[in-house]
Amino acid sequence: MADKNVDSEIFEETETVAEVKTEEPPIYRVLLHNDDYTTMEFVVKVLKEIFHKNEEEAINIMLHVHHNGMGIAGIYTKEIAEIKMYLTTEIARENGFPLLVTMEKENT
Repeated sequence: MADKNVDSEIFEETETVAEVKTEEPPIYRVLLHNDDYTTMEFVVKVLKEIFHKNEEEAINIMLHVHHNGMGIAGIYTKEIAEIKMYLTTEIARENGFPLLVTMEKENT
């Protein structure tokens, strides 16, 4: 019987590591604007119910809006900011208030 030369192949495993860069989604400020009709109590209620602020935070934000013309209710991703803006506007209209709610992109 003849000797067989067996060639062995060497496989080198290479691991390719793809560097995945994930960017944080842009964030938006939800702003409440002062007006002469929406009550302070209603603004505090909205801040507590929709923006989940405690009593002290809600009062401080409401006073800031009252004295400065507008204030930040919260900072969120775009979709969440849009939802909170919509809900606030809806509840304000249902209660007869013209409360203006806007959003602006946070500068990073």
